[in-house]
Order: sequence, then structure tokens, then C-alpha cells
Amino acid sequence: MNYLERYPEMEQFFCAYFGQDFDLFGNTVSEIVECYKKGCPHNYGDVIREIELFRNEHPNDLATAFEENFLSAFTPEPWGYTILSFLDEVERLLRE
Repeated sequence: MNYLERYPEMEQFFCAYFGQDFDLFGNTVSEIVECYKKGCPHNYGDVIREIELFRNEHPNDLATAFEENFLSAFTPEPWGYTILSFLDEVERLLRE
């Protein structure tokens, strides 16, 4: 099973909402996550579960695995985050 099949909600969320046209959804991580939550109220729980699963499956190579599979459209460093702190922030915002 590939990453698109294993993590479909993460793929859609990170590529669509944090991709090239991210500014359609907001200018900060908080604004973008809020826009996603309003547009996909039934799916954001799936993103949380997939992030948790992804973390559990990559305890020693989280940054590398994330870069290889989800950074085709964006990178969190210019936003002032590491991959770990970005995932922490996204998960926190989704849980609010």
C-alpha cells in the first residue's frame, strides 16, 4: 500500500490546503486549518488519526518520511516550523 492509499486525508489536506494556492485558504497555519475545518467538518478527525498513525510508524525518521511523501507542494520551514513542530501545531489546531 502506498502513501496515497494509507494517508489519503493527509495527502489531500497538505497538498490542497498548504500547496501552491494556500493563500486561497489563509495566510497563516491557523487560518488555513480553520478554513479546512469549516469546509471538511467530517474529515478532519481522519487527518488527526492519520497524523498519529504516521508519527507512530515513523518514530525515528518522521522528518525524512514526511519530506519524501508530503512535501511535493509545500515545506513548513519558511512558515517558521520544523516538520515536527508543524505537525504538532496542525494537530493541536484540528483538535480545538
